[in-house]
Amino acid sequence: MRTVTVLGATGSVGSAACAVLKEQSRHFRVGSVVAHRDAAGLARIARELNASFAVVADASAAQDLAIALSGTGIRTGGGPAAVLDAVEEPADIVVAGIAGAAGLAPTYAALKRGRHIALANKECLVCAGEAFMARARAVGATILPLDSEHNALFQALGDAPADSVEKMILTASGGPFRTWDAGRIAAATPADALNHPTWSMGAKISTDSASLMNKGLELIEAHHLFGLGADRLEAVVHPQSIVHGLVCFTDGSVAAGLAAPDMRVPTLHCLAWPDRLPSAGNRRLDLAAAGTLTFEAPDPERFPCLALARDALRAGGAAPTILNAANEVAVAAFLAKAIPFGDIPALVARTLEQMAGRHGTPAGVEEALVVDAAARAATRALLPPGPTAT
Repeated sequence: MRTVTVLGATGSVGSAACAVLKEQSRHFRVGSVVAHRDAAGLARIARELNASFAVVADASAAQDLAIALSGTGIRTGGGPAAVLDAVEEPADIVVAGIAGAAGLAPTYAALKRGRHIALANKECLVCAGEAFMARARAVGATILPLDSEHNALFQALGDAPADSVEKMILTASGGPFRTWDAGRIAAATPADALNHPTWSMGAKISTDSASLMNKGLELIEAHHLFGLGADRLEAVVHPQSIVHGLVCFTDGSVAAGLAAPDMRVPTLHCLAWPDRLPSAGNRRLDLAAAGTLTFEAPDPERFPCLALARDALRAGGAAPTILNAANEVAVAAFLAKAIPFGDIPALVARTLEQMAGRHGTPAGVEEALVVDAAARAATRALLPPGPTAT
């Protein structure tokens, strides 16, 4: 019986984790559950999973959460300090599913000796990868990649040493704009960007998938997880989302991680690791029914965000942190209909250019957040006048 904390319990990753935990209640107990501001959704989850502590990061929703869980015996809290309190609660496994840079501090705080961190918050590694992995090694925490692509690479790699790997390939569905021309992509609306053909995800990650920025961030994440340079990491478009990652070895052999596009599959793998647990709820892969699997190279002209991320990985230092912050501001502005879709890569590129050489590699979360704040301010200064989401 392992105790699990779920950060980002009401999001797409957290929802998959909670579904797995509900099915596997004989093997896991739930300690803390954390969400941003959805008090009603979090209260329902806390009851279903019999959690001991429920926290909303937005303090303004704390009273609603307390009322919703009144009489249940489940403790409640609200605000950033309460989130860190939830992280400090006893746990064997922490599901890090808070999206964006907001998940950086709590996930870093979750690194404790002997803990397993099921990592779905890629910004931890994009914004402060060197510091995050160094901290994990220092305290003896185990990082288990929960994103479907990195989980597939983790399973395909097995116990093979890094020097036996020629390259790793992450797959991308191509998103809703895979077959669109550049002009149509540039004029896409938020509704267009959120119409993902394969996955059901939040607005921010769906937009990143549409621009292929998500795949660029995942390349940076893979660099830190597996210790490979940019020249040994590739992305390929695979619309069926069945092959999630491939490991190409120096002897010419290739191992691939395949699964149905179901986030419960990598989630259960992380929760049960190093063992495996049977599941009746997880989707099974039927290759005969799938029929044809296709692959194509991503088009850098139509999807410049992928190239921006690659360049940031090669540049190192604070460039990935700046890239991520600028992208978050640009995506928020797009979703608020303040800028067209085509302005997202342009804003990110201009911010990277303006801030080049100003900051070194963040030595810790605090430094990463300083760079993050500076990059956000620089990007906001480039936005057109008018109200925008931040």
